[in-house]
Amino acid sequence: MQNPVSEKPAKQDLWDTVLGSLDDVAARLNLDPGLHAILREPERELTVAVPVKMDDGTVKVFKGYRVQHSSVRGPCKGGIRYHPDVNLNEVKALSAMMTWKCAVVNIPYGGAKGGIQVDTTGMSQGEIERMTRRFTAMILPILGGKRDIPAPDVNTNPQVMAWIADTASMIGGTQMLELVTGKPLGMGGSKGRTAATGRGVAIVTGELLKRIGRATSDTTVAVQGYGNVGSWAARILHEMGCKIVAVSDVSGGLYNPNGLDLPAIDKAVAAHPRRLLEGYTSSAVDRINNEELLETKTDVLVPAALEHQIRGDNADRLHARYIVEGANGPTTREADEILDAKGVILVPDILANAGGVATSYLEWVQNLAYYYWEEEEVNQRLTAIMKGSFAGVWDYSKAQGVPMRLGAMMLAVDKVAGAVQQRGIWP
Repeated sequence: MQNPVSEKPAKQDLWDTVLGSLDDVAARLNLDPGLHAILREPERELTVAVPVKMDDGTVKVFKGYRVQHSSVRGPCKGGIRYHPDVNLNEVKALSAMMTWKCAVVNIPYGGAKGGIQVDTTGMSQGEIERMTRRFTAMILPILGGKRDIPAPDVNTNPQVMAWIADTASMIGGTQMLELVTGKPLGMGGSKGRTAATGRGVAIVTGELLKRIGRATSDTTVAVQGYGNVGSWAARILHEMGCKIVAVSDVSGGLYNPNGLDLPAIDKAVAAHPRRLLEGYTSSAVDRINNEELLETKTDVLVPAALEHQIRGDNADRLHARYIVEGANGPTTREADEILDAKGVILVPDILANAGGVATSYLEWVQNLAYYYWEEEEVNQRLTAIMKGSFAGVWDYSKAQGVPMRLGAMMLAVDKVAGAVQQRGIWP
């Protein structure tokens, strides 16, 4: 499975991609120019310097961001990521995508996003904790359980959320557990939250297969990105009867056209110090890279890594007839046009990976009520949200004669623009 030699394309700006999609939708909806202008700009953009005393006594300063795109439908909601590529435009784009995502699944939130430009791979737990707590203090003036509610994202986890909640509680002098979601269970986290985004991906994949009349037992799946989202999506799709033929992460990928042994792979990943696939060996498996995984012969492709993995230079080489986006923004606009021309059915990120924010909403509701549900009830509520949202986007897209991404965006923008119009412009 060798790739033809090609020049690596220049990295595209995700904010430009998001604005381009919004502009297209605004034209189709005949959106009022004033409303369109409001939706093109985040409500708040905060850039902060985060000084951290390292274990060796030196001080490093990291750049952090928190962007609130829209609060017209409710408190802002969005994850915090730690990654070397984090920048303001990426955070702006992801915050806008959260606005559309919450609207698509009809959750009373607006969109936000945050992050620190940092490579945590060489940092100790203590250094990450000190960085998290200082970052929390720097962005705390715009956070709040009814204002802006962070959650885990790339390279952050329940422990990071616990530090954020504890820091805010210590500074505020009162319990503020509702300030973040994705927390450990002992701090008010919700059962089922860890698997929620991947479960949502699996649920909408199952709904897609029902709509096209395809049995899960006759369906092969490739998953790019075997982190929390991709691994849970793969496990649950496997439980549903699908054959997982390829998975990958930053260390490379595994391929077996007859299906991978996921329990054995998960055991090897759990034993690896960085929880990577490189720890797994089997004579029945071929080693592939991430680009080769995208071009695997499979029915369903789940890109669950980072943004802009499917581009104009490789979209035509994809064999999958169905794509379910587990990551945020994995497909460029140019690639979208190529895939649509090929007849590929694509379930967009703002619908497919909304299981995380849906369960975050359920966690927030439990925090506010001080009443907690069992995992079965959480999963039942999540399933109802995802199935209902998929049906709404599928039916609307069919009625309008547009691809699902465009249909989902049209629904979302119409809801948010309607909320702006109903509230009016203050003062």
